[in-house]
Amino acid sequence: MKPMIINSTAEFLAVAQKHGLRLNAENVELNASGVDFLVAFATDEDGISWVLRAPRRFDVIERAASENRVLDLLRKHLPVAVPEWRVNTEELIAYPRLAGTPAATVNPVAKNYDWYIDQQSLPVAFVDSLAEAIAALHAIDHDAASEAGVRVLQPAEVRQSLAKKMDQAKPLLGVSELIWQRWQNWLADDTYWPKHSALIHGDLHPGHILVDQNYRVTGLLDWTEAEVADPATDFAAYYGIFGESALTHLLQRYQDAGGRVWPRMQDHIVELYCACPVAVAMFVLQTGEEAYLELAQMMLSAHEQQMAGL
Repeated sequence: MKPMIINSTAEFLAVAQKHGLRLNAENVELNASGVDFLVAFATDEDGISWVLRAPRRFDVIERAASENRVLDLLRKHLPVAVPEWRVNTEELIAYPRLAGTPAATVNPVAKNYDWYIDQQSLPVAFVDSLAEAIAALHAIDHDAASEAGVRVLQPAEVRQSLAKKMDQAKPLLGVSELIWQRWQNWLADDTYWPKHSALIHGDLHPGHILVDQNYRVTGLLDWTEAEVADPATDFAAYYGIFGESALTHLLQRYQDAGGRVWPRMQDHIVELYCACPVAVAMFVLQTGEEAYLELAQMMLSAHEQQMAGL
């Protein structure tokens, strides 16, 4: 029998009770901004705050099983907190809410971020602590990651995988020749690419970064995309949101914290961000959620205008 797909507060409460969680029905807060999980925040009868995650699709369930093993590994190595799942079933994942506030939250109406930190003048504590967390993550032993069930890709395999995805995405997105040549030139040029892989978060955007009242990073959420792959992946969203000078500063702090850099790492991150629509296309092919094609095509159009100097 297929597991239940939760779509409402009442269903959250019913399934949570089945797994021994006695939640206060009057203060459940739904967050529908995630593409893989419907999330709810609630408190139990003892006043403990909980995060509840319900898979939106059946393909998410298998990846969630891997995510839990990754979390067990991360807790041993990271200077920041990660979720500790107390309920882990095909219908529901639940864990005590981590201390801290997301650096930003997605506003589903405006389709942008509502910020907790000052994105125009990033706090030093935020940048330094984020760099330290990423450096610690990227230093985790690959064999330990593999034993935890994480997919391990060597540098050449990362490029081969991306090339294949580009071929699949091209007709779906209607990629222009200008963008296509940029992607192919980048793929073919060894000077851009790292000669090492690292355990990465894979979806490191502000909504997954928790900070304290001093803006120091205290926790990282949502490890569904974790794998051993291109370390630059964990900097692409940061560049896209905060710009090139902010990326330069973060990479310097990352290196200071022990992170491995290479001569064209920043250039590579810029190109990686240009190729982000490929990941969106893969999501559409996997899920059939064609509404996200518009987002990918808007991103491509912005890159084309930038290349044209408009």
